[in-house]
Amino acid sequence: MNYLSTRGAGAGEHHSFSDILLGGLARDGGLYLPAGYPRVGADELARWRALPYADLAFEILAKFATDIPADDLRAIARRTYTAATYCNTRNGTSAADITPLRGLGVEHGASLALLELSNGPTLAFKDMAMQLLGNLFEYALAKAGETLNILGATSGDTGSAAEYAMRGKRGVRVFMLSPHRKMSAFQTAQMYSLQDPNIFNLAVEGVFDDCQDIVKAVSNDHAFKARYRIGTVNSINWARVVAQVVYYFAGYFAATQSNDERVSFAVPSGNFGNVCAGHIARMMGLPIERLVVATNENDVLDEFFRTGAYRVRGAAETWHTSSPSMDISKASNFERFVYDLLGRDPARVRQLFADVEEKGGFDLAASGDFARVREFGFVSGRSTHADRIATIRDVYGRYGTMIDTHTADGVKVAREHLQPGVPMVVLETAQPVKFGESIREALRREPERPAAFAGLEDLPQRFEVVPADARRVKDYIAAHVAD
Repeated sequence: MNYLSTRGAGAGEHHSFSDILLGGLARDGGLYLPAGYPRVGADELARWRALPYADLAFEILAKFATDIPADDLRAIARRTYTAATYCNTRNGTSAADITPLRGLGVEHGASLALLELSNGPTLAFKDMAMQLLGNLFEYALAKAGETLNILGATSGDTGSAAEYAMRGKRGVRVFMLSPHRKMSAFQTAQMYSLQDPNIFNLAVEGVFDDCQDIVKAVSNDHAFKARYRIGTVNSINWARVVAQVVYYFAGYFAATQSNDERVSFAVPSGNFGNVCAGHIARMMGLPIERLVVATNENDVLDEFFRTGAYRVRGAAETWHTSSPSMDISKASNFERFVYDLLGRDPARVRQLFADVEEKGGFDLAASGDFARVREFGFVSGRSTHADRIATIRDVYGRYGTMIDTHTADGVKVAREHLQPGVPMVVLETAQPVKFGESIREALRREPERPAAFAGLEDLPQRFEVVPADARRVKDYIAAHVAD
């Protein structure tokens, strides 16, 4: 399989999965996508229905990572998705299920369910892709005899998932940027309490978008990137998106009896990586009825899917909310969807995202392209803090299920798009313990906490505060990396 940049650089060149695995952005600032999405036929879909999660992951990955020997790829998938890593202790379902489907009830003629994605080591859905990425990185680096310095940005869950996946990995260092004092206490402690010598936490004086802009600026300094062997684990990394495609198939199989049925998925959305994976699953032929994009008060994506206008916000307009992992106003993966929406026209994509940098956004409302959004199955909605608290309280009172704030955003917006007879699966984002303050506000009780995380917030923390300045971050990396 060949990979292309959304902005057209390297047209005519061949880029394999392994070629783009350790990088991130294409050299023109675009994102990598396959030259064409592989299609999954009815016979293949029927065969996959009975597979355990690790083998399903192998089947899907094998369609995209065609340059990795099948035996090696199967071994990586089986090493990643084990019951020991994804310990399900919440509802009695076998841990071997990896992503159990928890039914809530029937509302307005549609079954409503949660796809549990947070049984991994950091209790967040990011583990589903990040654990795979850690094993892929170690495999690729060992084969090439190379090292890699990962630069990432997080608004909460990506950072801890990446660090737990990469800690102790041979040939890998992690430099993770996070917005100073803008994550929950649990999220902060998960990251900053790590003492592994290959993990470096940098608290940026700004918002998440400042962190993400720094990562892009460093990635676009090609000389620095090459000299210091900079890679990325943010969702701009294609391997992460592919890993997330797998649980859409797993969720579909769990929610249906046959492949003649259709399912909708509601996805709490910030950087658009998670729902982009759903878009790709749909393009591959998975019978998805709707992809419901759920935002919080930072509703850039909801505004686009309602009006056709994509308008990024500055730091002063980015709200710090009780679902902080979605406090994002510049969704880096959105470009992948726009590329497909525009018929894979790299020149138009290049111009639109130049407009984002120069004018703060673009508007497709007047073009015929925006009408195609519905063809791709997208609808959207937004949620506020009051909505989150009310939804957490309602789901707990009605179904006895405790959900976190981001999942609450997903449930709230999912309920606005229910269709009789079409199952609605909400992708769970994290376990409630990561957002204890909101759980206490909603339920007047402490969130459930796995025993392994007792006293986490009391552990010593190791991090460094830095200004929102790409030059300062590059200086820090240079000082901590031996040539």
